[in-house]
Amino acid sequence: MKALVRHKYGGPGVVRVEEVERPALEDDRVLVRVRASSVNKADWHELRGWPRTLRPVTRGGVFRPKEILFGSDFAGVVEAVGKDVTDLAPGDEVFGGRHGAFAEYVAATELVKKPANVTFEEAGTIGIAGLTALQGLRDKAGAKPGESVLINGASGGVGTMAIQVGKALGADVTAVVGPRNVEQARALGADRVIDRTQENFTRMGAHYDVVVDVCGGHSLRAIRRALKPEGRLVIVGAHSNRRQLLHIARIWLAGRFGAQPVKFFVANFNKPDLQALADMLESGQLKPAIDRTYDLAQAPEMLRTFGEGHVHGKLVLTI
Repeated sequence: MKALVRHKYGGPGVVRVEEVERPALEDDRVLVRVRASSVNKADWHELRGWPRTLRPVTRGGVFRPKEILFGSDFAGVVEAVGKDVTDLAPGDEVFGGRHGAFAEYVAATELVKKPANVTFEEAGTIGIAGLTALQGLRDKAGAKPGESVLINGASGGVGTMAIQVGKALGADVTAVVGPRNVEQARALGADRVIDRTQENFTRMGAHYDVVVDVCGGHSLRAIRRALKPEGRLVIVGAHSNRRQLLHIARIWLAGRFGAQPVKFFVANFNKPDLQALADMLESGQLKPAIDRTYDLAQAPEMLRTFGEGHVHGKLVLTI
């Protein structure tokens, strides 16, 4: 099969499309012919490698990638199922997550059926970003109907989905974005939008039940000015840059000495939460924001664009 690989760490220039062996079908796995995938911050960190990021330390391969394949999100068609799989069959359209998803095939366990009203490109964006938004708001923040939620950094993959997940949970959502993304945030359902270049949400006098911090840039003291006395702060995303990790560590330590809890996490792939996102997709509560679409040969360009930042939603790789 064709797959996007890298034999060393570096920038987008180190990736290649190569022929590699198709993954073996184990008894509990599903072999999927991938139709679309998308890039996440975790994928970028795995590409860049040590010492630019600490991500490879957590996966092995400090000086050289332990696994040449990368990518996490996928959507496609079931090619075959292992003998222990009973809920899926060849021909089913599915989406989920599996390391090595920038390839023509993946063998996965964490996947669910794709709603018929959703394209492969849309479903291929859900994985990490959708789970991060859902688990961050529902589980870590405990957002409840009627509560006020502010999302700092609501223009990328996680942020655009967090707006919609917050609304699906019944919250009143405020989105903080750059000037180019104000209209997008409104279109996604935000009750109000703050242009971060014009106003600083930590100094506006408004107080929120939940602050979801996707992009960073504010101290805990500043964010606490925007939280209610019993408010909750959730820091989301795969921040593996050393400076970002130091910032998170400082906030987490400071958060242990105050009434307002501070939580940091990385999304956990599991079928029940993927199914919850599939239900939101089917009902129309969740509509992925896709910035641009690339084919496999254009993957270096996609990664370069992602690394430059200022992406409006998700970058999709069609395979």
